[in-house]
Order: sequence, then structure tokens, then C-alpha cells
Amino acid sequence: MNDYNKLPEPQALIFDMDGTLFETDTLLLSVHERIFTTLREEGLYEGPNPPVEKLLGCLGMLLEDIWKIVMPGSSDAARERADVLMLQYELEGLAAGEGTLYPHVETTLRELKARGRKLFVASNGLEAYVKGVAEYRGIAGLFDGLYSAGEYKTASKVELVARLLEDHNIKTAWMIGDRSSDVEAGKNNGLQVVGCAYAVYGKQEELRGADVLIRDFRELLEL
Repeated sequence: MNDYNKLPEPQALIFDMDGTLFETDTLLLSVHERIFTTLREEGLYEGPNPPVEKLLGCLGMLLEDIWKIVMPGSSDAARERADVLMLQYELEGLAAGEGTLYPHVETTLRELKARGRKLFVASNGLEAYVKGVAEYRGIAGLFDGLYSAGEYKTASKVELVARLLEDHNIKTAWMIGDRSSDVEAGKNNGLQVVGCAYAVYGKQEELRGADVLIRDFRELLEL
């Protein structure tokens, strides 16, 4: 753990969703299976399913980039269909009770809110997915804004976070996430970055440049 005293007090905390608040593999394992079963049935994909680890390793990227890595050489039609199926099956899974938040996320967010912090999400995911996770897991009401690349059509998380800061006139904030895109989004917007080292999706080197690393979500309260 880095020095707690280094970070200035923030007006707001901006969270990534997948791998930071939401333990995505608890939903994505079944979704991944269903996507490729359907693509195969529809004649859009042949061969065995790509390893689910490949999909989990792409979390945090924009959707259009994910399929190029998971299904290299696939057609535009296959990738577009995969987009539709992924959202459909994710929302069906969430509605059925699949997918969990990381330990202590909800209680910690409630305590941060009680301490007067503004809370936001900034995710490269689709709008319906990001809002769906927050709503189905009972934390939507804790946030002052749920920002997604899907809703704001941003080309990078740097741009998305810049939009959030401007919309809410925020001068000081922490960016909290598990991927290099989170570090980049924070640093390029002049924010402090808290790297979530408990997530399994990002490799540790992705968090190089973060001001502090946490291995338990409750450490945010100590910070």
C-alpha cells in the first residue's frame, strides 16, 4: 500500500465499472457461452469458443475493439451481432440475479456518500449495461452520474471523464479503476488515480502510474 497522505481530498470519486465495482466474470462466463452458441447457430461463427479469459482480458476496451481481439478475422456482421447478443444476454443475466459486486462495494459507497462525496461511474461499456448493473445491484441511487462511452459516443475514457468533469463543474477528483485506460483517463485530466489491484482482469503493469494501489475496496475509506 502506498502512502495514504499523498492524495488531496476529492470533491468526487469516479469509478470504472467492470473489474472495479462489478466482478464481471460472475456474469460473463454464461454470457460468453451463449453468445458463441447463438453465433454458431446463425452461421456467423465456426469452430470452438474462444477462451473466456480472452474476453475478460479485453474488459475496459471499447466494444468494437474487443471483438477484433476475441474473434480475429470475423466478419462485420458477426461482430455487430455479437454486440447485440452480449448486451441482451448480460441484461437477461442481471435480471435473473447473476453477477455480483466486489466485496464491500455497496457498504463502502454508502459510507462515502454519507461523508458528502459525489460519486460517478465512467465506463467504456454500453449505456444499458452500465445502468443495468447499477440498477439490478441496487447502487444506482448512490451515484450523481453514470457515464458510459455507449451513451456519450466518446472515443476514449479520457474524453468521457473530461465530459463528466465539465458537466458537473468538478475541480478535484480521484479516478478509481483497474485498467491502463483508467490511469490514462485520470492523469490526462489532472486527477489522482487509485488503482484496484484486487481485480483479476487487468495485469498489474496496467496500473503503472497510479498514485495508490488498493487490494480491498474498504481501503478507500482510509484514503
